[in-house]
Amino acid sequence: MYDAINSADALIISTEWSIFRTPNFSKLKGNMNKPVIFDGRNLYDVGDMVQEGFYYSSIGRNTVK
Repeated sequence: MYDAINSADALIISTEWSIFRTPNFSKLKGNMNKPVIFDGRNLYDVGDMVQEGFYYSSIGRNTVK
């Protein structure tokens, strides 16, 4: 799954597959051009995204900038 985000400007989550529920956020952030996640499945905790330093937008919840 990490190969898909190399040099990506954003990650869009559109599945609830278990492999995507507990990623290594440091690895994600380090491999992406920008730490941006659009989460269509609300997989991640908004507070965790604040701590990890991501721009995080999820359905029906606050956006983390």
